[in-house]
Amino acid sequence: MRVALIHDYLNQYGGAERVLEALHALYPHAPVYTSFYDPEAMPAAYRSWDIRCSFMQHLPAWKKYFRQYFLLYPGAFESFDLSGYDLIISSSSAYAKGIIAPPQALHICYCHTPMRFAWRTGDYVERESIRGMQAAVLPLMLTYLRMWDALSAARVDAFVCNSHEVAGRITRYYQRQATVIPPPVDLPPFEPVPAEDFYLAGGRLIPYKRLELAVTAFSKLGLPLKVFGDGRDRPALERLAAPNIEFLGWIDEAQRKDLFAQCRAFLFPGAEDFGITPLEAMAAGRPVIAYAAGGALETVIEGVTGRFFHQQSAAALAAAVAIARHDTYDPAVIRQHAERFAQPVFLQKMQAFITDAWQQHRQRQSHRVAAC
Repeated sequence: MRVALIHDYLNQYGGAERVLEALHALYPHAPVYTSFYDPEAMPAAYRSWDIRCSFMQHLPAWKKYFRQYFLLYPGAFESFDLSGYDLIISSSSAYAKGIIAPPQALHICYCHTPMRFAWRTGDYVERESIRGMQAAVLPLMLTYLRMWDALSAARVDAFVCNSHEVAGRITRYYQRQATVIPPPVDLPPFEPVPAEDFYLAGGRLIPYKRLELAVTAFSKLGLPLKVFGDGRDRPALERLAAPNIEFLGWIDEAQRKDLFAQCRAFLFPGAEDFGITPLEAMAAGRPVIAYAAGGALETVIEGVTGRFFHQQSAAALAAAVAIARHDTYDPAVIRQHAERFAQPVFLQKMQAFITDAWQQHRQRQSHRVAAC
């Protein structure tokens, strides 16, 4: 069985790329088709993969303007020649599911979310601080993308997604059902250490992560906060921050694990499709203080693995932190909960889903042949 993997773009590293890594572990010889690939932005291990880029790799200044090229992505993914493949697995939060598979192939899409900038344009414009003529024109231009996105969903034979939140969006926007298989979480050996009196937040420092809420809250609380990661929001966040907030920039995996193990709690102020970083903190036995929305509702257990705040504001987050300072958590129980999302669990569930979908696909093909 010849297998191909499809991914939106390889120029930033986050939860979607960790899913791709797990899929690549299932099929290590499968080529990865993508729009752009920036080796410097991705883990070194990717350089040993068979990565095949679209014509967009040759566009001028794409590293800076890859968002502005959004109208070209549909054509880029539709241009891939995937003839000869039997199984195609797309890892998609935007365009990758829009490939045109050959008639005999099975196309499974692991959908991280329907493209948020097309279906929730108002939120996107506000979060990205888009103003003026661009803000007026962008919704009209995104109408084309919404049409293409809905039509291309019909090309997918089976949908898998990361959370019930996203499954609901797939039903609403695509009129399709999706099987929920949470993404894999790296679980290092559990070596509990005494918590230090600092809080932790971080990841990609971009608007929808809402890290400005944590920075504003802790600037007023005066408690120590460490923020790891980098992104275009970092300068603005640093301007908001009081001296008790430390920006660590990019850190390696060993540093991340140490920070998760040592922090008093991890802060998760965004409404995300799933959210792997809270589970990484839980893997170290640390509680999570999260906004009660999106994937956090499926990973955080109030009073057991953390605490929710119910209004997405700095004041509500600060109040939750103040209350949580009196909470008591069992690190072993938190770790046990995180183990439900370990990578072996993901691989087992995905392999079972693919096997079942392949068998059904072959049966449908046999019935068509018999009908002819």
